[in-house]
Amino acid sequence: MKTMDDDNVMIALTTVAGAEDADRMAATLVGERLAACVNVTAVRSTYRWQGGVEVEEERLLVIKTTRARWPELRRRLPELHEYDVPELVALDVADGLDPYLDWVASSCSVAASDPSPES
Repeated sequence: MKTMDDDNVMIALTTVAGAEDADRMAATLVGERLAACVNVTAVRSTYRWQGGVEVEEERLLVIKTTRARWPELRRRLPELHEYDVPELVALDVADGLDPYLDWVASSCSVAASDPSPES
């Protein structure tokens, strides 16, 4: 297992209203190297908002990033997001396959070339 440092992989989660917003945000985050990969999936969210209970179809974005890129992701995501109070939470990855974790770290590095996860 790798030690905790700036290359440690984190998983960040957010939701958006629709597929177009999700695709736009995913492309921007990967393009700006704030994420190595963003998975998008359809979800039904039930939540409390402005005194009521809401149920909405949304898209969940599972964002693979690093501890080093987290501060910039945390700053950038609200700029890209349409919600007044966007969800953004991050979870440290405790362990994983070293080649995959290395790929995420390299893909989020602003000085890196573009490695593929298969290499």
